[in-house]
Amino acid sequence: MRATFKRVTGGMIGKTALAIALSTGALTVGATTASAKEKEPKVEKAAYSKEFVAAAGPMQKTMTALDEAKKKGADAAAQAAVLANAPAELAAAEAAAKSPLDRMAVGGWAVTVGGVLNDLPMRQRGMQNMLDSGQVPAASVADYQFYLGNFAYSNKDYPTAVKALTAVVAANYKDDTAAELLADSYSQQGQNAEALTALKTALDVRKAAGGVVPEGWFKRANLIAYKNRLGPQAIEWSTMMVENDPTPLNWLGAGQLVREFGTFTNQESLDLGRLLLRSGGFQNDPKYVEREYVEYIEAADPRRLPGEVLKVTEMAVKSGVLKANDAFVADALSQSKSRIAPDKASLPALDRDARAGKDGKSALAMADAYLSYDEPAKAEEMYKMAIEKGAIDKDRALTRLGIAQVDQDKFEEAKATFAQVTGARANLAKLWSTFATTQARP
Repeated sequence: MRATFKRVTGGMIGKTALAIALSTGALTVGATTASAKEKEPKVEKAAYSKEFVAAAGPMQKTMTALDEAKKKGADAAAQAAVLANAPAELAAAEAAAKSPLDRMAVGGWAVTVGGVLNDLPMRQRGMQNMLDSGQVPAASVADYQFYLGNFAYSNKDYPTAVKALTAVVAANYKDDTAAELLADSYSQQGQNAEALTALKTALDVRKAAGGVVPEGWFKRANLIAYKNRLGPQAIEWSTMMVENDPTPLNWLGAGQLVREFGTFTNQESLDLGRLLLRSGGFQNDPKYVEREYVEYIEAADPRRLPGEVLKVTEMAVKSGVLKANDAFVADALSQSKSRIAPDKASLPALDRDARAGKDGKSALAMADAYLSYDEPAKAEEMYKMAIEKGAIDKDRALTRLGIAQVDQDKFEEAKATFAQVTGARANLAKLWSTFATTQARP
């Protein structure tokens, strides 16, 4: 047997193909191919154990034959035929391996042979041998760990995949699929909270390095959290996703999750509708937003906030989401139109009463009226007065004070206001604060 062994290099294994289908949550990992130009560096004969040199002769001859077949253009079937005895020869060589270089060589063979024979367990074992040998260059260890995690995931060996990929992800690995493979490896074992923690680690590391967080991480996290009814995590990730990519669809999804996992009355639904209106969340397929328009109109109530109901209802009709001849819509339009004039006429007297009131109840009602008629400066003044006088739902007043400040482009003030909201409205206020953040961007 020659004293030179083929060394597997870091560029030998191709990238994993990872496709994420949000509708089903399926992860499809493509076959990882071996296509390296393998080199034969000169290695001193003494570097390999005598036992390995004796046992590995047949395997070395087979690998030489495979090289020759490839040079002659042999197809996959012909290459596989050359390797007919390779599994047994490889097993014998592996059993005799004693030194680190023995293990590195037999590991490289396993990865190559496994690639030709489409034997993923063999490839996983080979990659593990190379890493265990300690001979992988430090600069390539992360790559090899990623490949090991990839093979283990494909083999449904999820504990090994987790072990291999955890350090890779913590080191901000260049291939974005590493974090998703790690998360799904946890999920496949029913460890969904750990899956989300892994993705959050990946996100934090990527941001700390000044990199762009891929959209797939947010989608994967949202899917895991929603499917497993992890309410706080679903809200957290949907809020982070909309901050990262404030599209109309993301706003709609984030708002719906906050409501689904929250405790909403008509008052919270009203402020969610206001957020969807301002963020563009209503600018989605009609079948996705019909319910949102209806809930907004019902929460605003034409008897209480006729101006706002008219504005929203007409918008829904104009966009084709609601039909003007629908009984619910027709009633909302009729009632709001008939009430606007007398409602506006009553505002000056109500304003005086609010200022003279001993508590904040009248001021809160007055502020709500001003906000609904798109007079945010007057609304801001009244909400502050209501909070100062007290005896009101302070979290509701703070939420709407923040909204009035957003409407005046006072984004930092609004965020400070939203940060004070507690209780059932806390997550809604965080989403509003995220909206303020996105609006403040150049």
